Amino acid sequence: MEMISVASQAVSAAGYDPMTRRMKIRFRTGRTYDFCRVPQFVFDAFMASPSKGRYFDAHIRDRYNC
Repeated sequence: MEMISVASQAVSAAGYDPMTRRMKIRFRTGRTYDFCRVPQFVFDAFMASPSKGRYFDAHIRDRYNC
């Protein structure tokens, strides 16, 4: 999965595989997490969000566990 660098204080990169609907987020701490069954619109909104950390907390955290 290709990881795309993002401008964020909390997140360093993110990637998405539309075939499996798996999203990967790498945080500035160095930890990388996988999220399963993530709809494309959620990934798109995350990437467009001016605050990746806030979007993650509000729409992804604890919702798409693998």
